[in-house]
Amino acid sequence: MTQQPATATAASEAAPRRTGTPAPDLDSAFESALELAPGKPPVLYVDQAVAAAELDGWAAEHGPALESLLLRHGAVLVRGLGVRDATALGRLAGRFTGPTVPEREAFARRRPLGGPVFSSLEWPPDQPMCMHHELSYALEFPRLLAIGCFTPPATGGVTGLADARQVLADLPASVVERFTAQGWELTRSYNSVVGVGWTEAFGTEDRAEAEAYCAANGIDFAWQPDGSLRTRQRRSAVISHPLTGDRVWFNQIAFLSEWTMEPAIRDYLVRQLGRDGLAFNTRYGDGTPLEPDTVATVNEVYEAATLREPWQAGDVLLVDNIRMAHSREPFTGPRETGMVLGTPVRLADCSPAHS
Repeated sequence: MTQQPATATAASEAAPRRTGTPAPDLDSAFESALELAPGKPPVLYVDQAVAAAELDGWAAEHGPALESLLLRHGAVLVRGLGVRDATALGRLAGRFTGPTVPEREAFARRRPLGGPVFSSLEWPPDQPMCMHHELSYALEFPRLLAIGCFTPPATGGVTGLADARQVLADLPASVVERFTAQGWELTRSYNSVVGVGWTEAFGTEDRAEAEAYCAANGIDFAWQPDGSLRTRQRRSAVISHPLTGDRVWFNQIAFLSEWTMEPAIRDYLVRQLGRDGLAFNTRYGDGTPLEPDTVATVNEVYEAATLREPWQAGDVLLVDNIRMAHSREPFTGPRETGMVLGTPVRLADCSPAHS
């Protein structure tokens, strides 16, 4: 039986902080309140819910310790705070994650839930969202994610986590070497059939503004006769964490690949739109199509590295988006979660080979 860890509140009382005392005392207290179990993310138990109006103060007090835990573990699930809606999550995350990252180039919709909080991507509940890093195809992306569970699903719906350092180490050397040398290419076809249109993705109805965004962000673009837009961008598949220097597998090569789709769905979309008309697809950085076996290998390595813990109402999952990939498994019943994308990081600050 796993021993119930000390709670964060009790641990903090056992090691009180004085004015000017450095954070390591509090970090040690939080470390003792963690449950560490194979196959699961670290779980930090808080023995008493915190009122929504006091969550920003709680985050300000414990922020250094949480940041330290994230640097050590990559993610931590905080259980017991009682964060049950977007207002509460916004108060907590606003203090911890800092400035938010405006989402551009979206490939699925998010609903604004108020303040800095958005819904998870709108994705069919019976289809998995494979491992990915938020906005890893952009030149600016969030380092910190705060994901709150307001209503857990009846079954499934786990947000899986995989350490991108481990994934990089476990992938075949030939795969890593090719993607390190060439990077990866993302192709997009913004249309009204699948995904989101270009006006929604770029937040404008002005073609000139969309073109200016593409030009400033290393994106090749081509308008189609029907008014739709196709784009292509090359990014690094392996980067360095800006704080630790660790090399990580950071991309959406597998998630946005046609070979990750259900075969029947892929075949239907290719028949309807053509391979170049797919809403999104990935290739090697030189434009060469990916082999199905390569994508399958990446997904297999992700699966072997996946950590899972079912959601409970009020949970908050804090994630280092550069260190950890995340996924969403199929589910039944209502599932209400919110997400804050915070602490912007520029790709240029992560030692990219391609940008």
